[in-house]
Amino acid sequence: MKLFTIGFTKSSAEHFFARLCGSGATKLVDVRLNNVSQLAGFARKDDLRYFCGAICGLDYEHLPRLAPTEEMLAEYRRSKLSWSGYARKFLALMARRKIETLDRSLLGGACLLCSEAEPHHCHRRLVAEYLQRKWGDVEIVHI
Repeated sequence: MKLFTIGFTKSSAEHFFARLCGSGATKLVDVRLNNVSQLAGFARKDDLRYFCGAICGLDYEHLPRLAPTEEMLAEYRRSKLSWSGYARKFLALMARRKIETLDRSLLGGACLLCSEAEPHHCHRRLVAEYLQRKWGDVEIVHI
């Protein structure tokens, strides 16, 4: 099972959709807590749903179950929590939520979206790696 990941910051819409359309992903799964911010530009929920379908022929789904809590995010953004501390808390949250019980068909061939440009300090990577450990047959492709 392939699971793709992508971020949209530091990317033009043209570059973002070229990567997404060329990836082989079958749908875009938004794992952001807040997907309606004006700061998201072309990646706001309703716009993204439209663009995914119109440009790439992909479905769009928002899965906040795969997002951090508001408190966790605020603590990290205010630098009261290091990346390693944030990662530990987020991994524990995913375990409590039992995200591995999600229907695999929701994520097979999907591309996990969040805002971070690179995956190394991003929760989408943590989600993908958590599911890889739980499901075993997941190939992660960061696009």
